[in-house]
Amino acid sequence: MAADLKISFQSKESLTCPVCDASFHREELLTGSGRLIAGALTDELHRLYEPSAKYGEIYPLAYQATVCPKCWFASMDKDFDSLPGIMRDKVRAGEEKRRADTLLIFPYVNFARPRSLMNGAASLYLAARCYDYFPKEFSPTIKQGIATLRCAWLLDELDKKYPGQHYDWLAVLFKKKAQFFYSEALRREQGGKESLSGLKNFGPDTDKNYSYEGALYLTGFLMWKYGDRENSAARKDFLDEVKRTIAKIFGLGKSSKNKPGPLLEHARTLYDNINKELEITDD
Repeated sequence: MAADLKISFQSKESLTCPVCDASFHREELLTGSGRLIAGALTDELHRLYEPSAKYGEIYPLAYQATVCPKCWFASMDKDFDSLPGIMRDKVRAGEEKRRADTLLIFPYVNFARPRSLMNGAASLYLAARCYDYFPKEFSPTIKQGIATLRCAWLLDELDKKYPGQHYDWLAVLFKKKAQFFYSEALRREQGGKESLSGLKNFGPDTDKNYSYEGALYLTGFLMWKYGDRENSAARKDFLDEVKRTIAKIFGLGKSSKNKPGPLLEHARTLYDNINKELEITDD
């Protein structure tokens, strides 16, 4: 690829894996010169991008996780060097299963090569897994939720490129898992078991930080869209809870100009959709 058509580059400084001591260079995304053309914001707070006539399709999420190409330990970039030393042997012992499970979902990945769409999805899957090794001070549960949701979004893209390969089914499965992580992260935070202070940017995508209110909205949205529908009584209870939470977001939004407008718009739509479902249930 010609230099002026590059979409990524290798970092000058090398990284050393905290698990296996392998040395490698992280691949970084180039974003200028019209490479990224922002499109719509989905109800999952995912920013879509239009293909560039010059650079083609670019997926910023594919570059967000750092993966050791030797042992496949992964995390978000800022946490990669911070794995507690006491966990090193445990991560190393899980390498074989980590590889096997990843290849079962994402065959033919190779982290020694430039990031492809599949490599990117696999990197986020690995990051979600490896946050099991981080202590509560890192807010690992919400980071697992974000990584899992981002992986699901890349699975959506894989389904568009390769229809009929069950990536759509996998995307829904990962969104249901993200719903669990988001709900569990808030439960732990409210119970004093795991603070969210270890997360500086709530995303959930890379274009904007929707902060704690965004996490509350997204938890409610994922529960509404992907939560259990078998137990109608339990569903009604958690939808009532989501509705109250969303109402609080509206209250904050009306009194503060700092709350992003798109979040309020999506929250109001979710509130209306929950109201409609509850009205049908009551009937």
